[in-house]
Amino acid sequence: MNEPYRNISAPPRAIIRQLDESAINRIAAGEVVERPASAVKELVENALDAGARRIAIDYADGGKTLIRITDDGCGMTGADLPLALSRHATSKIDGSDLLNIHSFGFRGEALPSLGAVGRLTITSRTADGDGMMIAVSGGRMETPRPAPITIGTVVELRDLFYATPARLKFMRSDRAEAMAIADVIKRLALAEPEVGFTLRDVSNGDARMMFRADPVSGDFFDALHGRVASVLGRDFADNAMRVDAPREDLRLIGYAALPTYSRGSSAAQYLFVNGRPVQDRMLYGALRAAYMDVLSRDRHPAAVLNIECDSHLVDVNVHPAKSEVRFRDPALARGLIVSSLRHALAEAGHRASSTVGAETLAAFQPEPNATARVYQMERPSAGAIRHSLAYQAPEQDMGFAESPSARFEEPAPQEIARPLGAARAQVHENYIIAQTENGMVIVDQHAAHERLVYERLKAQRDDNGIATQALLIPEIIDLSASDCARLMEAAPALAQLGLTIEAFGGSAIAVRETPAILGRVDASALLRDILDDLADIGSSDRLQARMDAVLSSMACHGSIRSGRQMRAEEMNALLREMEATPLSGQCNHGRPTYVELKLADIEKLFGRR
Repeated sequence: MNEPYRNISAPPRAIIRQLDESAINRIAAGEVVERPASAVKELVENALDAGARRIAIDYADGGKTLIRITDDGCGMTGADLPLALSRHATSKIDGSDLLNIHSFGFRGEALPSLGAVGRLTITSRTADGDGMMIAVSGGRMETPRPAPITIGTVVELRDLFYATPARLKFMRSDRAEAMAIADVIKRLALAEPEVGFTLRDVSNGDARMMFRADPVSGDFFDALHGRVASVLGRDFADNAMRVDAPREDLRLIGYAALPTYSRGSSAAQYLFVNGRPVQDRMLYGALRAAYMDVLSRDRHPAAVLNIECDSHLVDVNVHPAKSEVRFRDPALARGLIVSSLRHALAEAGHRASSTVGAETLAAFQPEPNATARVYQMERPSAGAIRHSLAYQAPEQDMGFAESPSARFEEPAPQEIARPLGAARAQVHENYIIAQTENGMVIVDQHAAHERLVYERLKAQRDDNGIATQALLIPEIIDLSASDCARLMEAAPALAQLGLTIEAFGGSAIAVRETPAILGRVDASALLRDILDDLADIGSSDRLQARMDAVLSSMACHGSIRSGRQMRAEEMNALLREMEATPLSGQCNHGRPTYVELKLADIEKLFGRR
């Protein structure tokens, strides 16, 4: 049946017109200022670029009605103020080299964008000038006038988005917006440890301190360690590994937490490029890949890491918010993160998070009904303890039978002095109790041995290469042209992991060999999973992860089972191997393999201190 006749006429010709400056700034504000936290980020970065050493941030109603940034930077003159509010006016670059950027800001968009959608006031003074103030509301700028102020700048933004009320409908609750502002300030505080930050909520006329980070002195690592402790907590600082790894023209520096200090979300991951906080999928994917072998899928590593490189090796002018970057050699940047963190994890050896012991002690604490009585007791010497125990020992003819499996020789001092001490008992046929110089260690024998066997299997695989199995009939998989090209680009890397693929004409891929350790493989599903990874983060560790999962399963079945009684020499041999094996502080899924309890903490449980 023929379609009915439709009279399709050409639409009227639209007239091309030049938008006015106010409309341009409101459009730009949609990219630069998404929410109050975006405004805070832009204004604080301006303060840092001005050389400020102390920055105070005040906000009200989640930043919707007031944002005030006060800094002690170099300030601006009266002639600078109108220019600062002009679009694409900046003191950061001269425009000749858009890759030679060494400041947070450089686009010259933030202040005119904020002035276009809110009520903006800037008061500033230089070291050799007088204080001046300028105001702009909804894009209408007033004439600068004198104002009292010390050296530095105060930027006050009121009624954000009042000129674009539709944007207010997309704002979240005051609490959610305040949390986003706090996250921005924490990231910038980690980027600049030598700068002091204060964040206050001044809603309803009350000033509540929400965050404070005093300036930290010392070299980079000392300053960053102090700032990490104040921003992320002492537990993170105590359980973080120092990372300082150069690779060609890049350098990775910062701190990464032990696997047993993992988090339930990625909120404790802070990544920087040349000191600039970034939200880059490729970098976060590399961080996840570095911990792939020591964390389960529902756990996330914690880290504060900065990639240093020449400014010409990275493009920060990718997005108006400047939170995304593009490396000239992304594979080099990703490889640096993965290899550096895996090396740091290996060097950590059997070390496990100190919070494991603290959590164990907390589980022992009784309910806080009343203040516990403290009994002051002198601690006897080691010789006095031996004589006392000998005196209290039962006579041999009292009828007590001694089980051979329960006999433990008195450990030598050098055994007790080892990091995991000397085995003294086995309880519930699964937990080894070891004595150290200043406490005790409880080891999960199955989890510990599982990690040891797993590391042995991986070493054997790496030493002997990855065995492959040739498919009798190659599996042909039809893909799109772009997916085919992406897979063939990754073919050399996949071949090193035992997966051999070839182009099969058109956009088809032929799978000729697969890793023997995986057994029968659904090649089509595997390739499509790898393609998803390549499209998402530009690389894929899926094949490696599947091989490691098989080895992990083999290690689980080949390790000491729970319920098996062990002789004292077997327990001590397990402890010694743990001390010599990388990553032995956690099992294959990131759970701790042992808990260390300090004698001083144990004595507190019994009111002895």
